[in-house]
Amino acid sequence: MDRTSSTPRVSSLERMRAALASQGLGDVPITTFPEGTHTATAAAAALGTDVERIVKSLVFIAGERAILVLASGPNRVDLAKVGRLVGQPITRANADQVRQATGYAIGGVPPFGHTQRLDTFLDRDLLEFDEVWAAAGRPDTVFPIDPRDLARITDARVAEVVESV
Repeated sequence: MDRTSSTPRVSSLERMRAALASQGLGDVPITTFPEGTHTATAAAAALGTDVERIVKSLVFIAGERAILVLASGPNRVDLAKVGRLVGQPITRANADQVRQATGYAIGGVPPFGHTQRLDTFLDRDLLEFDEVWAAAGRPDTVFPIDPRDLARITDARVAEVVESV
C-alpha cells in the first residue's frame, strides 16, 4: 500500500510556524494580508512601515550550491560583492531552484525554515533597526523579528552585500 498519498501535506505557513517555534519564537505573530506582500514595497505599504525594514530573502546559485542573501527592502544585491564573499561567481536562482533550495515559492521565501541549510549573508543595513519584517512562507504573510535574532538564527554572515548608491 502506498502511504505517501495518505500523508497530510503540511502548508508553507504551517512549516513556517514550526520553524519559528523551533527557534523559541512560537509566540511571534504571523500577519496575513489579502492584498499580498510579495514585494518589499507591497509589504511596507501593507504594514505601514518603511521599506528599509522589509527583509528580502533572495536565493542565488554559486556553482552547484544555493546561497541566501537577506537584504533590506530598497537595496539591490551586488552580485560581484557576494561572489567575492563565497569565492566564486553567483547568479540569481530561478523559481525552480528557489523552491528546491528552500521549499518555498518566490515572493514568500522566509529567512529560515528551509528544506536545506543555506549559507546566508545578512545586509548590514538591517541592523540599523530594532525590528524588521520577513516573509512567512507565502506571498501574503510576514512576521516581525529583531535583526540580531535573525542573524543568529540563520547563522548569517553580516556583510556588505549591496550595490553602492
